Amino acid sequence: MQKLKAYDIIRSPVITEKATLLSEANQVVFNVAGTATKPDIKQAVEALFDVKVKAVNTFVRKGKTKVFRGRRGTQSNIKKAIVTLEDGQSIDITTSL
Repeated sequence: MQKLKAYDIIRSPVITEKATLLSEANQVVFNVAGTATKPDIKQAVEALFDVKVKAVNTFVRKGKTKVFRGRRGTQSNIKKAIVTLEDGQSIDITTSL
């Protein structure tokens, strides 16, 4: 199995109301590769943003079934990571990636 690079692991930041509220608790939310592990995610965030990571929590949002113009379709599963940073560390996701 080929080792993923940092830009392959961290797909995009999540910018929602909930993710913004988490930033007050020194946490950042990212969409990540489905095969990425917690140590991989920690290493990628530390390499890309030059910060110290305290913890990584992951979850998979299961794909939903939607109907668009009478046609049924299924959204893909999305893996997300909530990264908790050490005290004094911060990531400005609007300019970093």
